[in-house]
Amino acid sequence: MTLWHRQGGEGGERRLVLIHGLGANADVWRTMEKSIDRRWIAPDLRGHGRSPHQAPYGYAGYAADVAALLQQHEEVDIVGHSMGGVVGMALATGWYGVKVRKVIAFGVKIRWAPDEAPKLHALARTPAKLFDAKEQAVERYLKVSGLFGLVDAGSPIAQSGVREENGKWRLAADPMINAAAGPELAPLVGAMQCPLRLAAGSKDPMVNAADMAPYDPRAQIIDGAGHNAQVERPGELWQWIRAELA
Repeated sequence: MTLWHRQGGEGGERRLVLIHGLGANADVWRTMEKSIDRRWIAPDLRGHGRSPHQAPYGYAGYAADVAALLQQHEEVDIVGHSMGGVVGMALATGWYGVKVRKVIAFGVKIRWAPDEAPKLHALARTPAKLFDAKEQAVERYLKVSGLFGLVDAGSPIAQSGVREENGKWRLAADPMINAAAGPELAPLVGAMQCPLRLAAGSKDPMVNAADMAPYDPRAQIIDGAGHNAQVERPGELWQWIRAELA
């Protein structure tokens, strides 16, 4: 699997790997990229954005795909949003031929209600909804990704979330990606070979300080931000990340 990706920046001892969350793509980092003062690479995960659709989908496969973009034994730091943070944790196990020095993850869903993962697994078996107008598909993408009201519908961030199919429009992500949802986090964190730092927006409905405490007692709360802190508070988030990487 060759992932679509963007890269840029200059300087820094190690490259920074930016990994987006479920259903999103690399463009969610565009706002924060303006502040990043080191080399970075941001892929669209398998089944997301502009990368190919090819099941099976799971954290181990996502991690292997990202590792294939890097050099053998390359040393990197990882910043992951939501599910992307969990993919970063998988990469940090040392099983994929890259050396992860630190994982910084924010908005990671840690506590799952009994019915949440089964609902997403059922959604994975549902065909992609087709829309007559591109604007309808973009609106749907912004709502399911939590970006509605945060970015303009005409922006690259919004436009990259949809694609044309047989004269109609759909979300760019494969519905089957939802099959990856729900694995237990503790064994993965236990297998990591590097430090983990966690953060979440103070208004994030998916995770809070109590959820993060068992894995990071010093977890950062980003005041005023919701689930997409990289869009809502990009400068503040980057300054914290930069300090943690220093």
